Amino acid sequence: MNGPVRHMPDKEKVMLMSGTSEFYLACAAQSLRDADASTLTNVRDRCLRSAASWQAMAVRAAEIEANRRAREKRAPDAVADLGDPVSS
Repeated sequence: MNGPVRHMPDKEKVMLMSGTSEFYLACAAQSLRDADASTLTNVRDRCLRSAASWQAMAVRAAEIEANRRAREKRAPDAVADLGDPVSS
């Protein structure tokens, strides 16, 4: 298995269930640690680009999560009334 999940303890993998933005932030932090530990410039640069990408995904996911919470707070019944879009 490739990627940052391989480096995380089981406790941190649980973040997948607690919030996508939190998971992305954990991956960004791991990429920064990998960059710091690297002795090769190209690997360090790759890890830094990866960290920036994870950070951007975390920001976007946090915005989506906040918008979803606000929408559900405004109209919780409207969300339930949407029904299954596939069967409509």
